[in-house]
Amino acid sequence: MSKKIAMIFPGQGSQSLGMGKSFYENSALAREMFEKAGERIGVDFTKLLFEPNELLDQTEYTQPAILLVSMIAYRLFQETHPTEAVMFLGHSLGEFSALCASGAIDYVDAVELVHKRGKLMGQACESINAGMMAILGLDDGVVEEICNKANSEGKQVWPANYNQAGQLVVAGIKEDLQAMESVFKEAGAKRALLLNMSIASHCPLLSSAMDPLGEVMEKMVSDSFSAPIISNATTEPYATKNEAIDRLKVQLIQPVKYKQSIEAIASKIDMMIEFGNGAVLKGLNKRNAPDIETVGINDMDSLAKVCEVL
Repeated sequence: MSKKIAMIFPGQGSQSLGMGKSFYENSALAREMFEKAGERIGVDFTKLLFEPNELLDQTEYTQPAILLVSMIAYRLFQETHPTEAVMFLGHSLGEFSALCASGAIDYVDAVELVHKRGKLMGQACESINAGMMAILGLDDGVVEEICNKANSEGKQVWPANYNQAGQLVVAGIKEDLQAMESVFKEAGAKRALLLNMSIASHCPLLSSAMDPLGEVMEKMVSDSFSAPIISNATTEPYATKNEAIDRLKVQLIQPVKYKQSIEAIASKIDMMIEFGNGAVLKGLNKRNAPDIETVGINDMDSLAKVCEVL
């Protein structure tokens, strides 16, 4: 009996210099994908990913870089060991990689789409001092209660990423986040760490990006889904163009419910394969779904190892 596999994709924060180099050096397909993606958005991905630079951590470049490496890993895997997924799932940006893996958007279009998404997110935050903060060691309900109280007092702080039990990222105005640091710590947080970011993802501050993103998606996304995608915003599956546009617009202003999504699908799958740099989701899944094996493909060696175990 074949395994029921969920194929999953990481988001921002998974990037690092040198990612994708193993694929590029050993695969003609990878080199072709680098070239076509670069031509579409006017970026030399070999320089962006393999040479020291300041662009890789800027969201309009981070997003297409992560998606490209994830899709190369996915395409090489499918060429080496054709495998059907029962569902796809991504963390934030990774949901766009999932959309691409499902067949609903071409990878070159997806690279352009998330490049524009990054620009739209940056534009939404350029006139405000926005940021994000990681809260470690508090229950979700406590963080939510603190944020709700802060909102009632006029502060702009919201839960943004539910990563795993005891790890929640909040987003908002940077000075409000800084003012809340002591509040989170007094409530029992082990850490309240302001992240090195100039945008506030997955909160109402990005509302101006929603319609422009939807307009671009309308031109690029199709109804050709090979399997459903689990929405970050709702934790529910979707498999149509209209649902994809709606869910991914809403994802800009609503929190990423990654932990809840994994909990929702755990009883329906036997294994998860993470495609892309690092092993961020594999690490989160050790707590979110300890009984489900997660394996990762981020270079040629890991590709060979995953194909061996399937």
